[in-house]
This record gives sequence, structure tokens and C-alpha cells, in this order.
Amino acid sequence: MLWPDPAQRDRLVEIRDNLLARIAEAEREGWLGEVEGLKISLAGAEGKLAQLDRRPTGGVVDLGIPTASTKSWP
Repeated sequence: MLWPDPAQRDRLVEIRDNLLARIAEAEREGWLGEVEGLKISLAGAEGKLAQLDRRPTGGVVDLGIPTASTKSWP
């Protein structure tokens, strides 16, 4: 899965806010087709923000270096 770049979070928030304003304008003007298209774009922007929120932020996990065992298994 491709993850959005965390550095672009502010831009995604800006896009989401702009879409919300455009939806409100389209509803005021009665542009129903425009409203539906903007809602689809809004769902996409919110989905990308949700991906960023779910992304682990702990960084790199050191799992150590495996060692060879000289012990034989029964």
C-alpha cells in the first residue's frame, strides 16, 4: 500500500478544508452534481488523512542481529 508522505499532512488538511468550503458553496447555489463530485474528493482526502493517523510513528525498530546456535534441536 502506498502511504501519503507525513510531511504533506498540512497540505491535505488545507485541501480538505477547501473542499468543505466548496461543498457549502455548491449546496448554496444548488449545484447538486458538483456537490456529489466534491464529496467524492472529500472522502479521498479524509481517507489519506486517516491513513496518516493510523501510520506507526515509532520509527525504526531494532530487531537485533540473529546469532547461530550450536545447540542441536531434539
